[in-house]
Amino acid sequence: MKLGEIISGSSAVILNGNADTEISSVCSDSRKVTAGSLFIAVKGFAVDGHDYIPAALETGAAAVVSADRASLARIAANFYDNPSEKLTLVGITGTNGKTTTVTLLYRMFTSLGHKCGLLSTIANYVGERRSEAANTTSDPITINSLLSEMVEEGCSHCFMEVSSIGVEQDRIACLKFKVGIFSNLTHDHLDYHKTFAEYLRCKKLFFDNLPSDAFAIINIDDRNGKVMVQNTAAKVVTCSCRSYADHRCRVLEESFDGMMLRIDDTESWTSLIGLHNAYNLLAAYTTAVVLGVGKEDALVAMSSLRSAPGRLENISGPRGITVVIDYAHTPDALENVLKTLRDIAPKRHLCCLFGCGGDRDRTKRPEMAAVAQKYADRIFITSDNSRSERTSDIIAEIKTGLDEKGRAKTISIEDRREAIRTAILLAPDNSTVLLAGKGHETYQIIDGRKSHFDEKEIVAETFKEMN
Repeated sequence: MKLGEIISGSSAVILNGNADTEISSVCSDSRKVTAGSLFIAVKGFAVDGHDYIPAALETGAAAVVSADRASLARIAANFYDNPSEKLTLVGITGTNGKTTTVTLLYRMFTSLGHKCGLLSTIANYVGERRSEAANTTSDPITINSLLSEMVEEGCSHCFMEVSSIGVEQDRIACLKFKVGIFSNLTHDHLDYHKTFAEYLRCKKLFFDNLPSDAFAIINIDDRNGKVMVQNTAAKVVTCSCRSYADHRCRVLEESFDGMMLRIDDTESWTSLIGLHNAYNLLAAYTTAVVLGVGKEDALVAMSSLRSAPGRLENISGPRGITVVIDYAHTPDALENVLKTLRDIAPKRHLCCLFGCGGDRDRTKRPEMAAVAQKYADRIFITSDNSRSERTSDIIAEIKTGLDEKGRAKTISIEDRREAIRTAILLAPDNSTVLLAGKGHETYQIIDGRKSHFDEKEIVAETFKEMN
């Protein structure tokens, strides 16, 4: 493809090469340049791509352009021939529930006979082919490359997570969404956005940019639901578990085995648990309906679905102990999970083990402790991904959210492996131990070093030790 075609519609400036230069690949990382590449120099938050132009040319770049982030997205879409226009693209934004909802949609539509793609925090899928995901919302080149692969593989739908940071950084610019979903908005990412108002603005921008032939599905039980669609051109469809809406859901029964739901006046069983998962299922169901799936077909498909990895995963062990692994890493998410576990088994002893990530939003640390104190009988505060911060400093900030009663039932152990082992060994018979924060992750980052860390393996080893 010629350079002139690739940069058409963007404000990119050619620094090396000309409009007729033939381009074989595009990249904004000089380390990925090969002979025939177009190197796109973008000034980022940590580094300036313009500093790497000499390295790109030395490696064999056929051309170099200077571009802003919106132009990078336009270039990526042009180079891959606008793949988002050739399938049904569904995006979900919100603080919690994104990964579970897109995973449910991917599995639901696959079970209904569609070949689908998935772009999520856990992994990316082109049909059944899996690849690792580096970010909740990847860069524009990666997104368009994966969407192009999906089109080539015959995928009809793609379901993707849309983060506030991804929106603000124009990672989803030039993508054509058929459906946009809003789950909820609670405390998170204030290390990046600085204020809640700015966090909300970035989420809302996703809906502001939806086309008139798209659907905007919102959870109106969240007070920010209607705010999201104040300026959207898309057709608004409402969901609720509490009040009147276009599509409604009620939890009729609940146990560790699952829930009986009433969705649009029809009862349906699911193996998922928790009110927050009722919202996730309702969002998936509503999406299926607006995309033309029959209500009964959608409910039948939903009844066989399981949650995403690391989301309320139960592991049964000796002495009637149940370990629950969940990705909850915000105050709201942690409260959702703890409340679910408390509501299902109010008389069971409930232990909560968690930490907070380093180099991230520090203001939520004491809030997490206050939530744990409200619901748990015993609390273990430990490491998460401490990154470049000292784990002891993070734990100290978390503990400021505890009062005297909370501190009396709290144990602090910096080593998360030892904390997990201790929590399980000290757990009374027939109790529940929640391991919150890591979920699907199979690594831990301490002192800037990434190492293997799989909570399911640690739980299995501890249970074996108990037998």
